[in-house]
Amino acid sequence: MKTTDSTPSDTVPHQAGGPVRKADAPAKGDREKREGRVLNVFSHGMLILWAFMVVMPLLWAVMTSFKDDNAIFSSPWSLPDELHFDNWARAWTDANMSDYFLNTILVVAGSLIGTLVLGSMAAYVLARFEFPGNRFIYFLFIGGMSFPIMLALVPLFYVVDNMGLLNTLHGLILVYIAYSLPFTVFFLTAFFRTLPTSVAEAAFVDGASHSRTFFQVMLPMAKPGLISVGIFNFLGQWNQYMLPTVLNTDPDKRVLTQGLVQLAASQGYKGDWSGLFAGLVMAMLPVLAAYIIFQRQVVTGLTAGALK
Repeated sequence: MKTTDSTPSDTVPHQAGGPVRKADAPAKGDREKREGRVLNVFSHGMLILWAFMVVMPLLWAVMTSFKDDNAIFSSPWSLPDELHFDNWARAWTDANMSDYFLNTILVVAGSLIGTLVLGSMAAYVLARFEFPGNRFIYFLFIGGMSFPIMLALVPLFYVVDNMGLLNTLHGLILVYIAYSLPFTVFFLTAFFRTLPTSVAEAAFVDGASHSRTFFQVMLPMAKPGLISVGIFNFLGQWNQYMLPTVLNTDPDKRVLTQGLVQLAASQGYKGDWSGLFAGLVMAMLPVLAAYIIFQRQVVTGLTAGALK
């Protein structure tokens, strides 16, 4: 009587070798789950630590801006016993932070609009059209990202002076645009390459010109990328200190970063630390507000530019 070999009920055939017991599969799954939980706890712990290191100095600066000078040194880590709003009023009026704030808004708004308009147009042409010198021009922009601005300060000073733009806000706007264009073109070129060409081709079939296709079709589709690169440029231009220090020595045309340094240096032995922290928080709030409002668009723009 013939007998048929059968696989034992507690084993599972293995493709590459001998049989594997069924009891081993759950054990392996449990081990992977434990390793995943350990990794998850570790990653969340690092994120919490990083958030603590970033948020605590900001909260401490805001808290200190409402204290008087004695409380800052006697109890630096405690909450203010009384909210001293006069610190903010003193920094806004006596330290001329209102003038510096207005100058910064004018410069950053003008340079940001110019950077996005010129950068998006250049990036669209480099990403969508093939012509002799396309790659050469693209790599010129890439090379501008690696060029240290410190090496160009002296010749840049004489160029701006010869053009009659020294100590002017519009001269500073032009320099900011030139400074921000390489990264903007690099970022938006990669983004425009991910957009579908069928929409632009349909616009051409309907009789739209190149300019109309760009401004009415492609530019709205690139809104996530524009917001992302706009936030990055806004942060860099708002916090810029070296360029206005060299090119903008007129006290009436100073921007916010120059005003904060002037506020710290003008106190001398007096040490108006409460007013200094109030001015620091004033300069910090627009940056935080811009990122909080557009954080979802920034993430969307980064992921959309990375994936097709």
